[in-house]
Amino acid sequence: MIKRTLFFGNPAYLSTKNEQLHISFPDGQPDRTVPIEDIGMIVLENQQITVTNGLLAKLTNQKTAVVSCNAQRLPDGLLLPMHGHSEQTERIRHQLDASVPLKKNLWQQTVSAKIANQAGLLEEKGIPAQKLRHLAKNVSSGDKDNHEGQAAAYYWQNLFVIPGFTREQAGLPPNNLLNYGYAILRAVIARALVSSGMLPNVGIWHRNKYNAYCLADDIMEPYRPYVDLVVSHIVETEDDFGELTTSLKKELLSIPALDVVIDGQKSPLMVAASRTTSSLFDCFAGISRKISYPEYG
Repeated sequence: MIKRTLFFGNPAYLSTKNEQLHISFPDGQPDRTVPIEDIGMIVLENQQITVTNGLLAKLTNQKTAVVSCNAQRLPDGLLLPMHGHSEQTERIRHQLDASVPLKKNLWQQTVSAKIANQAGLLEEKGIPAQKLRHLAKNVSSGDKDNHEGQAAAYYWQNLFVIPGFTREQAGLPPNNLLNYGYAILRAVIARALVSSGMLPNVGIWHRNKYNAYCLADDIMEPYRPYVDLVVSHIVETEDDFGELTTSLKKELLSIPALDVVIDGQKSPLMVAASRTTSSLFDCFAGISRKISYPEYG
């Protein structure tokens, strides 16, 4: 079943009754209810939203990711369950005991999958991507030759028909759309990691001591082109995307439900993320040597 992503951009009072999310609006709109078991993610944007602790407890019990936004209406907080798996302690031990060679191999697979998916998106748009295909096939252990960076330079020069575009966190639009989409993707991956019994903080490559989601940032890399797909569609169809309007955010919030192909089967991105994190644990535990990532195209 596809889990729903709910977005709250107006003042609301969120509570729970009979295993339902109960939504009340101060402006007089009729109350609404949603089964909590159907929800995969909630985005709380408005600063005048009230949430009961009883609801938060039920959401975390269902492994729902709750994303809170700051005064600028941008995602800046993420609530995840403390206990995501019945064997969590054992699984974390395997994660922490992972050897350096294993981590380098896992990063090699991750970078290769990311570049291949970037190539798939460019080819879908009729843009030559032989260079990326070559880089994807020749990533070394730990990507010591920085094929990821080489691929990114070509990819961003060609994805958008915008003169002088550079991918920067604080750069000009559509960087704003990319930032928002990646924040949603990061929450999806963090949710899947916790559900698979792992710490999203301890990465295989990212290791910034100020980053609380290093492993999520690692594992989301091959999924980024799906965010780029949505953003490129917005760029091609919208005259003005300089401001993150509610309609644009709703389009970006469709990312968890996007169909992707993983292990030869079509699956919603949120479900695919769980397959990826489950396969990652198998690698940590010595059961497998390959991470399952989606293949674009």
